Amino acid sequence: MAFQQGLSGLNAASKSLEVIGNNVSNAGTVGFKQAQAQFADVYANSLAGGGGSQVGIGTKLVRVAQQFTQGNISGTNNPLDIAINGKGFFRMNNAGDITYSRNGQFILNKDGFIENASGALLTGYPVGPNGVVSAGAPIPLEINAADLSPTPTGTYDLVLNLDSRVTAIPVATAFDPNNPGTYHKSVPVPVYDSLGNSHLLQTYYVNRGPVPGPGNSWDVYGQVTLSDGTTQMLGGAAVPPYATIGTLAFSNAGVMTPAAPLVVNFTPPGAAAMAINVSHASTTQFGSAMSVNSQAQNGYTSGSLTGFSVAADGKFIGRYSNGKANVLGQLALVNFANPNGLQAMGDNAFTETSLSGVPLIGTPGSSGMGAVQSSAVEESNVDLTEELVNMITAQRIYQANAQTIKTEDQIMQTLVNLR
Repeated sequence: MAFQQGLSGLNAASKSLEVIGNNVSNAGTVGFKQAQAQFADVYANSLAGGGGSQVGIGTKLVRVAQQFTQGNISGTNNPLDIAINGKGFFRMNNAGDITYSRNGQFILNKDGFIENASGALLTGYPVGPNGVVSAGAPIPLEINAADLSPTPTGTYDLVLNLDSRVTAIPVATAFDPNNPGTYHKSVPVPVYDSLGNSHLLQTYYVNRGPVPGPGNSWDVYGQVTLSDGTTQMLGGAAVPPYATIGTLAFSNAGVMTPAAPLVVNFTPPGAAAMAINVSHASTTQFGSAMSVNSQAQNGYTSGSLTGFSVAADGKFIGRYSNGKANVLGQLALVNFANPNGLQAMGDNAFTETSLSGVPLIGTPGSSGMGAVQSSAVEESNVDLTEELVNMITAQRIYQANAQTIKTEDQIMQTLVNLR
């Protein structure tokens, strides 16, 4: 019997060394998960049932279990290197075959798809026409390198402080944009038309003195300098005396009376007519210097894609030459009830089996999935120190089992030599 026991021990130690050797050889493989050889004792079946004096007949390999623990995350210079920090696998499409991987070393191929070194395509969710990530089944992610279309300005939000200490200008004094003595403050802002051309919108503020009841009123005038260099007064009057585009009224506490946004209308050359709502909400009239506290308009010109990065929730954020950012898609992550049930396919890929359970698909940071990090990779979780110690242990076990075979051989030789 000792021959059988020793032989099974030799086989077990050999398998253990094979697993350790594979771990060591993949210590530098991105996303690799170390494996552990697991063994069980073996007993012969007994016709009379088990007994207290039953002797085992050796050991056997029952499973090589992947250790899905987190590897260290290290930075890289490639924005398409993506590390998962937490649970989950990348979902890859390899010519229709779905595989899963923790290796996030990706490149952008000539067709605009994101692929790994084996040519499998990263899958996720595309962006719809409204810029919102689409729901549904994940598909291969494609980076759309088309220019970002221009958006015409439709709203202009402006928060000012108008100095209550200035002397009011009588209504009889006609406003003239070329005469600073006819107004107290001017504020310029670039606005954009349907073609992405930039025009300069300028608003002017004139203190007209008390209004019925306590408080002051300010007339607002507007002028636009078009992209072709011509100027156009807003408010309806093309020649003096110019009409206002609206009036702002303030209480004696310096708070503006709520009012609807002022509307300016003009038609740029070759572009669609524009109507811009100019809001002065939160504008004040206090006894301090004139100031522009904030201004924002919602238009922009066209832009070309200059680069992109990946956010923690897996969204690909494109950066454009016009300073804007846009969501290009979102990668999907997949988890399993039993990751150890996955079948290793090589090339850092796994496939599902009946033991792993069905794939649970989600986005990074949701449904228990880990977050992702751009310009980073997850290193192998192999601990070389531990593996080298395990190697020594397996070697000793191999030698010890060889000794049991040698001893049994000596015993058998003694029996053969009996005369």
